[in-house]
Amino acid sequence: MPKITVDGKQIECRDGVPVLQAVLEAGWDVPHYCYHPGLSVVASCRLCLMEMKMPHPQTKEMDWAPKLFPSCQTPVKDGMEVRFASEGVASSQSHVMEYYLVNHPLDCPVCDKAGECYLQDYSEKFGHASSRMVEDKHKNPKKDIGSKTLLYSDRCVVCSRCVRFGDEVAGAGELRVINRGHRAEIDVFPGVPLENELQGNVVDLCPVGALLSKDFLFQQRVWNLRSTPSVDPTTSAGATIWIDHNDDRIFRVRPRFNEKVNEWWISDETRFGWKYVADSKRLNQPLQRDNGAMKPLRWEAAPELLRRLLDEAASADQGVGVACVLSPMLSCEEAWLLSTFVRSRAPQATLVTGYVPVSGPDKTFPKGFKISAEKAPNRRGVESIIKAMGGPNATFEQFVKSAGDGKFKLAYVTGGYPQVWLTADQARAIGKVQTLITHDLFESALDEYATIRLPGASWAEREGSFMNADGLIQPFERALKPLDGVKSDGQFFHELVGRPGLYRGAKTREAMAEKIPAFGDIFVPRPEPEHAH
Repeated sequence: MPKITVDGKQIECRDGVPVLQAVLEAGWDVPHYCYHPGLSVVASCRLCLMEMKMPHPQTKEMDWAPKLFPSCQTPVKDGMEVRFASEGVASSQSHVMEYYLVNHPLDCPVCDKAGECYLQDYSEKFGHASSRMVEDKHKNPKKDIGSKTLLYSDRCVVCSRCVRFGDEVAGAGELRVINRGHRAEIDVFPGVPLENELQGNVVDLCPVGALLSKDFLFQQRVWNLRSTPSVDPTTSAGATIWIDHNDDRIFRVRPRFNEKVNEWWISDETRFGWKYVADSKRLNQPLQRDNGAMKPLRWEAAPELLRRLLDEAASADQGVGVACVLSPMLSCEEAWLLSTFVRSRAPQATLVTGYVPVSGPDKTFPKGFKISAEKAPNRRGVESIIKAMGGPNATFEQFVKSAGDGKFKLAYVTGGYPQVWLTADQARAIGKVQTLITHDLFESALDEYATIRLPGASWAEREGSFMNADGLIQPFERALKPLDGVKSDGQFFHELVGRPGLYRGAKTREAMAEKIPAFGDIFVPRPEPEHAH
């Protein structure tokens, strides 16, 4: 690994990275707008300029060159010496910031980007306290550039990140820089709105308040939000995300850097696919059928009731007539706890991989970002647990057929899907099970046949881990309290098994790893440098 000297201090760098990336990773706060490690380098913002030692043209001795160099465009080289803490660099930064603020409106109080705006931060750290601008500011219009995104052109610093993202990552190319000089601005082609499946990333990329999400606009001040690390629940790819929430309500979802899966990006499907968490139609009351009618059931009474029903169903044949459907929407820990409970009471119970929704083909974009056709986050994890458990197992289709043939006396069926997942024919077949326990987010066609119906918690109200399609086990944390009347799935299964105390995903994984060593190897993405954006 090359070593370079920055402001008199030697640091070790990754080979092949620009100086700017190396110093950001080493903890330096170097201002930058146009540079992003996932995009091509254009060196247009001129904020990251540095001084560098070069051979003197006459003496050939190493000396500070009279001009400044863009650190984003200069690759590290072993032995090189650069500096940012100099009068020349500070003067350049101050002048560049003054140019950026010449036409910028003073609308920070109403701007959604306030609190996480790098124009605000850099103006304070590297700019002037006051403006020398006396002429009227040139004003560009606000533009509606797509169904999900607004462009406030007067705030734009023309860093071109959004343009390069559209060309290089999304491959759609709807955005362009039009006009020249101080009239340059971002715009879409006439009649070609910003509608590609990754378009929401341009809002994350924008270092100022120019590109804004209509979904988040004027919803919340960012300093009131808490960010919880999580994993995408909408597909099997396993993209890592931040859930930004306040007062037990999600306001937005953003990408969390992951060098092995999604890098800096997420799809719009992931970004906007969480709305069902706050759906008023969610189930929020355990119910038990009594004389043909569904009546309220107390959570405290449910574990003992389920144990009794399972013992009765398994008493004659060790559970040959018992099935447990493990939804791929469950976390690995939840699937393990539930299958452990069922097998402890019915050793010959059939463990079933739940319904796996698939929509169209996989989609791969120019730089390798992928949207998975499989719309469940944990099929691979559920299958791994069922395999490790051994004994009878089945696919969901096989379970439906066997249920329709009258094989099962009792079945515990978990759902958790945000969309309709059962056909009427499948529900009728499963409905032939004598004792049917359902655990789901929403009403389904199984409700008319259920003996017990339990409300489930959404992924944002739970903690655990998902195993993605490539076998990567990634933990996620709980962001919200469960809906009133709902108990988190992990806590309920924890109680069913009879484990003491509160359910914790990490502690459960430790117990899992003793029996299934693969679950001792979880993957947590490395954090991005503090001053990178």
